[in-house]
Amino acid sequence: MKKYHFSARKTHWMAGLMLASLLAGCVGYVDGPPRAAVYVEPPLVPIETGVIVQDDYVYYPGYQVYYSSHRGRYIYRDGRSWVTRDRPPRVSADVLRSAPSVRLDFHDSPAGHHAAVVRQYPKRWQPPGGNPNRRPDGGNNPGNRR
Repeated sequence: MKKYHFSARKTHWMAGLMLASLLAGCVGYVDGPPRAAVYVEPPLVPIETGVIVQDDYVYYPGYQVYYSSHRGRYIYRDGRSWVTRDRPPRVSADVLRSAPSVRLDFHDSPAGHHAAVVRQYPKRWQPPGGNPNRRPDGGNNPGNRR
């Protein structure tokens, strides 16, 4: 039987090698800054456990703005992106509510229906028989001109 003799120097070197091999499997890293993410709101709004209420939308063609009464939020395009806000863009909520509108029958995101909605309800769309600037006698209402 052969006897092995280790010097103190070899023993420290081997212990260091064993420690290094143990630590080699432990790799740590740090992620960079968080990437910008696009948030898409879910099409259904949970109200209470087990009950789901579908969104409903009112569309304002003159402003190309949708309003969800369940969410109490306005949805519209801002450049190439769809945004959801508490207020409509470039107009007050009172002015928007007095503008012609149409209730839509889809319950998912307006983004998927917008092209068809714009074709069906162009910017100058008026409800049938509902020109707000028309007098009951059929003449135009020029305002308060005298």
